[in-house]
Amino acid sequence: MSPARLRVSVVGAAGYGGGELLRLLLDHPGADVRQATSRRFAGEPVSLVHPNLRSFRPLPFCRPEDVAPCDALFLSLPNGESMGEMDRWMKTGAVVIDLGADFRLRRPEDWRTWYASDHARPEFLERFVYGLPEIAREKVRTADYIAGPGCEAAASILGLYPLVKHGIVRSGAVVVDAKIGSSAAGAAPAEATHHPERAGVVRTYKPTGHRHTVEIVRAMETAGGSPSLHVTATAIGMVRGILATIHVFPDAGSVSEKDVWKAYRATYADEPFVRIIKQGRGLYRLPEPKILQGTNYCDIGFELEDGGRRLVVLSALDNLVKGAAGNAVQCFNLRAGFPETTGLEFPGLHPVGS
Repeated sequence: MSPARLRVSVVGAAGYGGGELLRLLLDHPGADVRQATSRRFAGEPVSLVHPNLRSFRPLPFCRPEDVAPCDALFLSLPNGESMGEMDRWMKTGAVVIDLGADFRLRRPEDWRTWYASDHARPEFLERFVYGLPEIAREKVRTADYIAGPGCEAAASILGLYPLVKHGIVRSGAVVVDAKIGSSAAGAAPAEATHHPERAGVVRTYKPTGHRHTVEIVRAMETAGGSPSLHVTATAIGMVRGILATIHVFPDAGSVSEKDVWKAYRATYADEPFVRIIKQGRGLYRLPEPKILQGTNYCDIGFELEDGGRRLVVLSALDNLVKGAAGNAVQCFNLRAGFPETTGLEFPGLHPVGS
């Protein structure tokens, strides 16, 4: 692929992640969006489902079966759906970027453990690169098949990776308490997302055994460590956003603020979408997902307690952007040879509603 206007298509474009892909790609100077699929809405304009796209180029939904060959194919399907037709998707897109979970894991037994089913195409697992640019940029640049991370995994990995890489925690205990907005549940209605049941909640739906745990563990192994990881997920009364509060107990017994700053700066000094937020004044002294809505940023902050024996890390992002579609476009930019920030420089809004 080369920096030119490339043909792209989105499969599963009627969902929230697919809508965000369209929002970003329709305004991307190097992307020519050819097709957007939806079985339910085939033949209808995409603006019927995504009214924020009314002012963009008219584009009708088509059936998945009608997708033509393209330079980059984005898959935004429910977990377990892309693997069954991956042969076809690989023939359709010169590059395939899958936002779902189907090819994030390297071993079929991990899929069986965490997703309670057999993987339909285990022979393809090794062909996919885990697409989080901050930890796998050079692999993404040359990959034809890219699997985007889970949104909660992305927030947790970005918060933890420098601490493991630089030896602050490699085998000690790590507790991740993730608070997640309702859009992470997807666009399909369900009892748990019905407004009277979902509005205003602080509902812990995964006290233990969160599926993204295995992704975080694998990323920590690439950083050179294997901390004892414990993840809890709680649904909160906001639409977009994740705040991962990460409790780290340093291997050496204690660390200094200088040690922590050094780890984050060494890892993220040149990262366009990771910001270290630790201010002494103002309302937003630490990361807050509210002000990241619509952006591709991950904001990370931290505070030490008990003489440096406990480190609390706060990692915030928009689950639909840096946790899904924006990260996928970032991978597309890297693979295509565009500047990494192309189409992703929206700074967010303030003030903004929840």
